[in-house]
Amino acid sequence: FLLQYEKALLRRYVECCSNLTWCTNPQGCDQILLKDGLGYGAACSKCSWISCFNCSFPEAHYPASCSHMSHMTCAKCSHGFCWRCLKPWRPNHKDYYNCSAMVSKAAWQEKRFQDYNERCTFHHHAREFAMSLRNSISSIREMPKIRNLTFVLDACKVLEQARKVLAYSCVYSYYNQDTESMDIVEQQAESLELLTNTL
Repeated sequence: FLLQYEKALLRRYVECCSNLTWCTNPQGCDQILLKDGLGYGAACSKCSWISCFNCSFPEAHYPASCSHMSHMTCAKCSHGFCWRCLKPWRPNHKDYYNCSAMVSKAAWQEKRFQDYNERCTFHHHAREFAMSLRNSISSIREMPKIRNLTFVLDACKVLEQARKVLAYSCVYSYYNQDTESMDIVEQQAESLELLTNTL
């Protein structure tokens, strides 16, 4: 009982001191850290984890600011949402980094899967549309007055191939853990998608 009381007393003391905080290592660490006035601190002496002292993000995120870590904006539709609770940014989020409804890692993984799955499904449907379009044009081409549609048929074939690559790049991106190579893959996929949509 005395040990539990001492732990509770220590926890309360750390919560009351503005220059102290607990290590935020998600694997669990009971080390107390001294804030150094910067946005992030030195590595924890017990587990080597580096915490951010300015926001509730679990690790130091330099050079990204605290605002970058919660308020996300979709590059395609500009929809603003909170990465922690996955809800729209407005009207509920009052500041940049204190979301009260942090989601679990499992919920975040589920959201990530849904995003990649939706993109993959979209590209498969778009590929089917290109195939259907090519078949329609092939039947029109048989008419005596309209024969020179080869360029349109070629464009449909390119669309089919591009949508196939985009669909399977979603699968590749979802399973790949190498962040360095993933940045390149994502950039190339974005460029291909932009050009495919234009076509």
